[in-house]
Amino acid sequence: MKTCRILTLATIVLASGEGGCNRHAADTSSAARGAAPATSPFAATAPNKAAASGPAPEGMVWIPGGEFSMGCQDPTGLTGGGPDPMRDARPLHRVYVDGFWMDKTEVTNTQWEKFVEATHYRTIAEIAPTREQFPTAPPENLVAGSTVFTPTAGPVPLDNMFQWWRYQHGADWRHPEGPATSIKDRGNYPVVQIAYPDAMAYAKWAGKRLPTEAEWEFAARGGRAGQTYPWGNEFKPDGKWMANTWQGKFPVNDTGEDGFAGIAPVAQFPPNDYGLYDVAGNVWEWCSDWYRADYYQQLAGSGGVVRNPQGPSTPLDPAEPTEKKRIHRGGSFICSEQYSTRYLNGSRGKGEITTASNHLGFRCVRGGGNQ
Repeated sequence: MKTCRILTLATIVLASGEGGCNRHAADTSSAARGAAPATSPFAATAPNKAAASGPAPEGMVWIPGGEFSMGCQDPTGLTGGGPDPMRDARPLHRVYVDGFWMDKTEVTNTQWEKFVEATHYRTIAEIAPTREQFPTAPPENLVAGSTVFTPTAGPVPLDNMFQWWRYQHGADWRHPEGPATSIKDRGNYPVVQIAYPDAMAYAKWAGKRLPTEAEWEFAARGGRAGQTYPWGNEFKPDGKWMANTWQGKFPVNDTGEDGFAGIAPVAQFPPNDYGLYDVAGNVWEWCSDWYRADYYQQLAGSGGVVRNPQGPSTPLDPAEPTEKKRIHRGGSFICSEQYSTRYLNGSRGKGEITTASNHLGFRCVRGGGNQ
């Protein structure tokens, strides 16, 4: 994702295209789902055969783990692939992850509210920044708030995201777009305006953790090797919408042809083959790994199969080398082939750890190679 500093207070992370997007004739038989076509650079996925050791925790599904090809091809020459070559998601490399439990959906407003009621936790967006933290910020910006996507009045060049993002005083998880908005009657929507430390606090309280980037991608692929989307290779199989993304002119008007203009409740589209909902579109999801643009080069250079990678030891985004960023995955409701296609399998996002937005949430995992 691309990032920028909003009013010197918040770094907003935007998707600008993603991959994992080799398009080939689909073979959806159960025997073929773990294998890629002969022309694909993706080797077959080899899921573990062992079943889960016990009953499923409430709201979670078993992800068997195993060995798979991680990363994406350059999508720019593909229909609907978007303008970003996604160099940070290559080279492809082989990874093994242990089995683990994963939330079926992103954490919802109802679930987050229970956490807040039990702990009295306050998110970063609810706490006013200080002069010590941001010595050059104007006084009017030293108030609690967060970043909010705001459609433009008309078509604009897509080279300046300040045109459709703003720092909104009073925006937080209870008021995702600002003080005049609320989550009333939205208990089953994904909670948003959640920064990385906020997501970590919830996961610890719930006896879970955030997934690693490798775990997240293995789970999102659903056992399918190298396919474009979590559900296969066609964006709309048989004309059916499979995810909440942007339709219409970006960033002017989301026409909602998929049934939702803006954010949607969880689980409104079919799950992938592992029973996970919304691993493409709707809201971005935090992962535990630091972001480095060259991390896949490091992994591929080590040779062989990398087991349970935990991410690099330090972050580095060459575009903003002083910002500490963690991985985002999955894309959001503002993803569009006109600007951002990071809902594609294997694509990567990134975000400054104290920054939240109204298109960013998370889901948790339990067990596996990091617990």
